[in-house]
Amino acid sequence: MARTARPGRPVAGARVRGGSATREPSGTGAAAWAELLRVSALFTVPGDAVAGAAAAGHRPNRRTVLAAGSSLCLYEAGMALNDYSDRHIDAVERPGRPIPSGRITPARALAAGAVLTAAGLGLAAAAGRGALLTATALAGTVWAYDLRLKHTALGPAAMSAARGLDLVMGAAATASASAHPVRRRPGVRREVLQAAGLLGAHTFAVTTVSRRETLGASSAVPLAALGAVGAVAAGAGGALGGARGGTTGRAGALMAAAYAATAARPLVHAVLNPSPPLLQRAVGGGIRATIPLQAALGARAGRPGAAALVLALLPSAARLSRKVSPT
Repeated sequence: MARTARPGRPVAGARVRGGSATREPSGTGAAAWAELLRVSALFTVPGDAVAGAAAAGHRPNRRTVLAAGSSLCLYEAGMALNDYSDRHIDAVERPGRPIPSGRITPARALAAGAVLTAAGLGLAAAAGRGALLTATALAGTVWAYDLRLKHTALGPAAMSAARGLDLVMGAAATASASAHPVRRRPGVRREVLQAAGLLGAHTFAVTTVSRRETLGASSAVPLAALGAVGAVAAGAGGALGGARGGTTGRAGALMAAAYAATAARPLVHAVLNPSPPLLQRAVGGGIRATIPLQAALGARAGRPGAAALVLALLPSAARLSRKVSPT
């Protein structure tokens, strides 16, 4: 997520997590890389491919797994590039981060971003031509966001596009292994684009809040994000389901409600007190809420079993985020 410098009030070695300040990890090696790559946020990634497969009308298959692997690599490339790009800001705002603290050099972070990008494109190539084309666009968006667009007005839109493309890659990869690809199934392209749009809208809202997480904001910022969460929950719980009902419809509605609860609660607190600690907590909640949103999209597309597997990632994401911040 984008970060901006907080002028005049650096807090050496401290970060707010869950509303309270904690010291930055002082470990080196694996601990430093886990912090740089924000490993707790990895749980929010595989569900993009699963939701894309469901929206394309297919069960997850081997190529879905390859697409998820590509997504993980490209996501982590973005995390490495994020800290490389923000190293001068972090030197003032978060000096305990791995690069300004000297635990990881800028060159190594940049190299990690390049290697992870190459690995992601390689996995996408193994998943099919459509997946590779989408992954190439996704990789370009990730690099453009981190190195150029993050602190511009286009930043939230770039992040939104990246998440949407990630879901589309899962759809393209899964369909390429099927006898009934997306282009031969009436209405499926529309469903894939709807699902990508809802996931992108959620990402746009969270990114917009994250741009103020170290500065504070007016209540209007989290309030607008709260409204977006409500609209996305309504879409995920109903619009994509169309005429679906019964167990599938109820499962989708329940998962959409879980998404709304996960994202909305910290946003309500931030509306009441839009201070940096509560805005950061709202961003963390928004990142974790991606998981039940992916599950809702999968369930409403008729794959409640796969959606349940995605939703099962949420507790692990919450536990690990208490050790390694996802923001």
